[in-house]
Amino acid sequence: MLGDVETNTVSPVFVGRAGELAALTDALARAAAGEPQALLVGGEAGVGKTRLVEEFLAAACRREAVVAVGGCVEIGADGLPYAPFATALRALRRALPDELTEALAGQEGELARLLPELGEADRTPNDEHGTARLFELAARLLERISVVRTVVLVLEDLHWADASTRHLLTYLFRTLRNGRLVVVATYRADDVHRRHPLRPLIAELDRLRTVRRIELDRFSRAEVGRQLTGILAMVPDTELVDDIFDRSDGNAFFVEELARSVECCGDSSGLSDSLRDLLLVRVEALPENAQRIARIIAEGGSTVEHPLLAAVAGLTEDDLDEALRAAVGANLLLPTPDTDGYRFRHSLVREAVSDDLLPGERTRLNRRYAEALEGDPSLVRTDERAARLASYWYAAHDAGKALPAVLRAAVEARSRFAYSEQLRLLERAMELWDDVPDAVRATLRPLDHAEAYPGCGCEPSEDPLRYLDLMAEATVAARFGGDRERALTLAKKALRLLDDDGDPLRAAWFWVQRSLMMQSLSRGDGWQELATAEDLVRGLQPSAVHADVLANVASWGALHRPGAETLVAADRAVEYARLVGEESIELHARLTRGWLTIDAGDVEAGLAEMYGVRDRAEELHLVGVMSRAAINLPSSLESTGRSLEAVAAAGHGIEICHRHGLPESEAWVRANLAQSLYSLGHWDESLAAADAAAPLARSRKSNGLVAARRADLALARGDFEEDEEQLALNRRHLGLHDPQPQHLICPVRHAMTLAAHQGRLPEARAAFEAQSDTGLPPGTQRYALPLLRAAAAIEADARGLPATDPGRPAILERIRGHLRRLPALVPVWAAYGVLIEAELARAEGADTPDHWRRAAEAFATLQRPYELAQIRFRWAEATLAATGDRTPAAELLREAHAVALRLGAVPLVENIELLAGRGRIALAGQDGTLGDEPARPAEPVPAVDAIESFGLTSREQEVHRLVAAGYTNRRIAEELYISPKTASVHVSNILAKLNVSSRGEAAALAHRFRLYTVG
Repeated sequence: MLGDVETNTVSPVFVGRAGELAALTDALARAAAGEPQALLVGGEAGVGKTRLVEEFLAAACRREAVVAVGGCVEIGADGLPYAPFATALRALRRALPDELTEALAGQEGELARLLPELGEADRTPNDEHGTARLFELAARLLERISVVRTVVLVLEDLHWADASTRHLLTYLFRTLRNGRLVVVATYRADDVHRRHPLRPLIAELDRLRTVRRIELDRFSRAEVGRQLTGILAMVPDTELVDDIFDRSDGNAFFVEELARSVECCGDSSGLSDSLRDLLLVRVEALPENAQRIARIIAEGGSTVEHPLLAAVAGLTEDDLDEALRAAVGANLLLPTPDTDGYRFRHSLVREAVSDDLLPGERTRLNRRYAEALEGDPSLVRTDERAARLASYWYAAHDAGKALPAVLRAAVEARSRFAYSEQLRLLERAMELWDDVPDAVRATLRPLDHAEAYPGCGCEPSEDPLRYLDLMAEATVAARFGGDRERALTLAKKALRLLDDDGDPLRAAWFWVQRSLMMQSLSRGDGWQELATAEDLVRGLQPSAVHADVLANVASWGALHRPGAETLVAADRAVEYARLVGEESIELHARLTRGWLTIDAGDVEAGLAEMYGVRDRAEELHLVGVMSRAAINLPSSLESTGRSLEAVAAAGHGIEICHRHGLPESEAWVRANLAQSLYSLGHWDESLAAADAAAPLARSRKSNGLVAARRADLALARGDFEEDEEQLALNRRHLGLHDPQPQHLICPVRHAMTLAAHQGRLPEARAAFEAQSDTGLPPGTQRYALPLLRAAAAIEADARGLPATDPGRPAILERIRGHLRRLPALVPVWAAYGVLIEAELARAEGADTPDHWRRAAEAFATLQRPYELAQIRFRWAEATLAATGDRTPAAELLREAHAVALRLGAVPLVENIELLAGRGRIALAGQDGTLGDEPARPAEPVPAVDAIESFGLTSREQEVHRLVAAGYTNRRIAEELYISPKTASVHVSNILAKLNVSSRGEAAALAHRFRLYTVG
């Protein structure tokens, strides 16, 4: 390794780029103030991206920032998983060893997937959460390391980045919120063609307000002149500037190369018009061995280690050093001390040299690289070895050697949660498959990881991999890597291959994959695919596939068709999983069974099972089961009215998700926490929980759930515009392709309430009838009971509107029919039943104080302050109407009013204050007292007092009574012996005093407040 070779600085003067450098240094200042910064620097090859970044890093170092640079590595056509992050983390480890050790504490095993030097990676089971978990921990590490010191992280050559690097960078740009951190990524814009994988990422990042994009233009003629002055150490002739500007078109690197040629040749008259030829002329001017070394390094990748180079070159140490000294001295190659190797000063030179190789020459070089690395694996870093060996053998066009190497590299990629790279390697293996002799295929590794898939068609074994097994691995890799379209395509292709194979187990497994992808892609609910899988395994001996099918059927049923039949499916899934020793599948099935057992009414048994699953999953470190338990347990507790316990379980779940880096799962848990806090009357805390969930949500469903929680609060607080907005978001995120009751019933309830509030009762009824026709079966009671209550309350509020009377009996009968079929085995379900009966009685004008007293007693111990306040309001209303006794009514209204004020439940506050005003009841805080004097005897409240509280004259009261009875103006005139015109004037005055916009609303108000006896 050459460590002391002097190289010429081609461009000692930094020209132009003042605005771009200012943008970077401004980002540095913002980061130093605690606001993380993300920047994309793009431009064509040679335009000066690296030089700009170097100047910025020099400025950052002067401000005592810690700098870490990592470059994406190109090996053949492939990138190394996480290569720039690994390099940058190594730099941070050297610069801040103690701080990095402290920031890593407890997460070394997980983050070893990014930086193998941290030790052996945890043997965490592979699942869909693996990549997200790794990314979250990486983001958290960077935030912790930049708490005290400003850290600048530069990732170069993003156009070569592997998919996992691109995904991690996107994750960082989206989620970094804390720390004194600047993340800069550079890319070659002219390489990013329409189908380049970086193109959609750049488009996505452009939409983020937190990401600044800097595009470098070519130099102007004046800037080229200043650059030449710096390079030549003299002011160039105008003719030379014009010539080089025309030839370089303002590209900084081209200017440098042309200037060097001028230095060598004395003028520019003999220069080639081809840049490639210009670059190769410099290589051809080197001694033969130096040219040979340049060609070897050009084909070896972005950087080639000295020991590997020595093994491939076959030169003596002295000859190798002499050749390297010549290439480095000519500023063609640069030493890379961090990797004890060499790279080209500019990738354009490397590409030109590589492109100049003959096909056979390129093949032989790659073979020599592969043979050298195979003979001595220590020649390269451990984390790069498998991928580079696979790439070299592939480029050597030796399928027999390439296939085993590619399959080993796929295993390595999976172990690092680099599922996108695993998928790419597995697809390469499928490409090579037919070109590999049977003798080689017979020695291939066995099935690596494909969940419950049976490698040999019966039971997992050590048999060599087969093509269909390869497809199974690729399907799982695509699903775990987020490429669900590719996973669906692979599953479909595999099933076509299996059409005539007579292998029901493997076919069933692929049908399950199709179901999962159909649901995930919102192409359908996935049931038909699951039903096909279930038919295929029916009657077969127990197996992991059989257990997996049943567990998926039970899980699907719990979400879509909860009930006794689904509970039986969950029992069978648990039984089969135990028989075949698949504890992970068993725990998933038990979690589903616990949930369904609770819905069936056996709350204690169901909760005991769910708690048991949670504890066992944590003991075995089964992150997938842990995350699901963290979500489902608080949800099930809330469904049974045990909201305080649900809050505690959610807190435990949040800690689990945060510790293991599961932001998506944490979003679900926080959204469930928001619901329990809402039930308990902690509405500000509920909104805070929903707001905390929002930035963590990654999927459409979790975003839809956050919108649902915000909608609940907006509706109860009377912010109907916000409710409509959140309802629209909820529907947009969840769609209609996967009709789960929890995703359908709650939005229907909101839509009904909004429509009724806006006077669109027919629309509210239509929405209820549509959901009623769909069904509200047992198991949906947590969503169905509030829906029925809302439907009954809407009908009660509309009672007396002539246009609504004809349809009311049918609606009320629908409500009663559903209520009879829903179980009331849990106190909160029974309480809702009592409340719905009271609302039904109110809708028929038959409610009494006793209806509301029973409802209040049912809710009294359930810690549901909002529902209790609503009930007390109705109880007071019924009491005033029945007896006129203000004393008990006043106590009820004051209690309800205090709760409604605390919650910010504006519609309820307004209704309470309106009723109190009519009843001449002072509420707490309205006049500095708590209301009427306690010793004052109760007096009946005449109806006329309530009527006059609206300011109506005696004649207007008579007219209002007839309007409430459905009279037209002509009939009112006949009844009261006045002219129709006079009746019309009275009606207009009444509408103004009641602050309503229609005769129907005036009639509804009269019925709601029982102002008259209508006969």
